[in-house]
Amino acid sequence: MIAFLSTGIGRWLAGALVAVLAFIGVYVVADHRGYQRAATAYTAEIAQMKADAATARANEIERQNTANNAAKAAEAARIAQMQADADALQHQIEELQREAHQDPDAGKPALGASSVQRINKIR
Repeated sequence: MIAFLSTGIGRWLAGALVAVLAFIGVYVVADHRGYQRAATAYTAEIAQMKADAATARANEIERQNTANNAAKAAEAARIAQMQADADALQHQIEELQREAHQDPDAGKPALGASSVQRINKIR
């Protein structure tokens, strides 16, 4: 084998083999470094995307809580108004019933003027 390498063709083949191996080595090192750079860049990009998603999630939860609290406050105000209206109506009904019991014409078959006025108050 050493005799073959001492010939012109052997030296040429050995030189070509060394050149091919050097080219492969350079390619592997460059490819590995490029892959590592890309992996680092995409790792940072993914971390940024996760942070953005967490921020967006927190903002959306805060927005929903604000909207829910506003809706609850509006609902409480409507309920309070409805209760006040119901209390006023109940008071009016009690007043009209008291007036109806005190009406001297309560037992008559026809409605008197005061009875008509009480009915009109309900409308």
